[in-house]
Amino acid sequence: MKTVPVISATEAADLVESGDILLVGGFGMTGNPVHLVHALARRPEITDLTYVGNNVGEAGLGGGRLLRNGQLRKAIGSFFTSNREAVEAAQSGRIEAELIPQGTLAEALRAGGAGIGAFYTPTSAGTRLAETRETRSFNGREQVLQEAIRGNVAFVRAWTADTAGNLQYRLTERNFNQAMVTAADIVVAEVQHIVPEGRLDPDQIHTPGCFVDYLVQADISEDTLGSSASVASSDKQVSDERMHMARAALAELTEGDVVNLGIGIPTLVADLITPEHGIILHSENGMLGVGPEPNEGGAMDYPVNAGKIPVTALPGSSYFDSSTSFGMIRGGHVDVAIMGGLQVDAEANLANWAVPGKPLLGVGGAMDLARGARRLIVTMSHRDRAGRSKIVPRCELPLTALAAVDVIITELAVFRFIDGRLVLTALMPGADLAQVTQATEADFEVAL
Repeated sequence: MKTVPVISATEAADLVESGDILLVGGFGMTGNPVHLVHALARRPEITDLTYVGNNVGEAGLGGGRLLRNGQLRKAIGSFFTSNREAVEAAQSGRIEAELIPQGTLAEALRAGGAGIGAFYTPTSAGTRLAETRETRSFNGREQVLQEAIRGNVAFVRAWTADTAGNLQYRLTERNFNQAMVTAADIVVAEVQHIVPEGRLDPDQIHTPGCFVDYLVQADISEDTLGSSASVASSDKQVSDERMHMARAALAELTEGDVVNLGIGIPTLVADLITPEHGIILHSENGMLGVGPEPNEGGAMDYPVNAGKIPVTALPGSSYFDSSTSFGMIRGGHVDVAIMGGLQVDAEANLANWAVPGKPLLGVGGAMDLARGARRLIVTMSHRDRAGRSKIVPRCELPLTALAAVDVIITELAVFRFIDGRLVLTALMPGADLAQVTQATEADFEVAL
């Protein structure tokens, strides 16, 4: 077997040249090769970089440090919103930003590593993100062409490597790392442990050593995990209204369902699920069998969910990378997605990722889930902060998905789309029909 050189983080930074496309693994700061990125930030003369990652780190942490230094020319990712400085830089024109749905980004990297030049995906069809892309119809379903992504250098994070370069990841730290490690000319893996060749069970190796050019040993700590460092970072908001909505959403689920929960109100559903419900929770960053948040601790001890909050793993849980996760979603293996909304219209169109003029620059996995899950339940407040209805004749905000919504749950009512018609099927505690009629701009039928 070959022996992969073990180098320092500083030597790894020397492998990057100005103008390079740099692939950086991680989901938030979990599984992020933060020591390699920070070493590159100590080389401010290396500039004009194209940074490819799910997000640009956090403010001043990970890719956020390269951004502060002015080393980035462009960022390609799915969720820049977690770093307010990245949003400001993109909106002011200091960097160019290319927003790609999370599952499409993962698949583009996987394709780049597999020698595939481009592929078609149903994700983002009919939305603003598809306006400049070629589309084709397959079996009556519109799909969007996405070119593969490759990099000059990839910085990835694994938990253990052997001297032959074989890698093992830990918990939800595979995320984008497992695709990125295949998709660059030079690959540097930052790892917690390096063991002699032959120490790792060949049946338990996640990435073969042929993909890895260099190893860097570096310990992670809470200081490097940003907002995932502790469960105390959770900002879950609980109220009677929100819990009524969560209970109504839970009532829509059946035993055996694989369910993806978005951030916000949907996360409250997880607190209501018991083993007797037989519900299997999916997190798009690479976990099936998500359990409740721990009472204390953080990403040093637990996996994290798509909200970058530490969670527990139920018996029978499994971990996988982002490409596999979104393959589950697009392939119809997720039964139900529950997510928030900014607007839903009378044609079952959903808008939930952007408000023009507002500091938001992230679509995440919403487009993939809205198109890929078998059923879509939207939980949202009935009106926006200005008092305007969020259930409208036609969405005015940028669309997430066309004709995708099955159920709408608000603090006032439950609506269903039945044979293409919007139908009021239940009133929430304390609400009456007059209130719902006054608060709903779209026309609807009543079948209480």
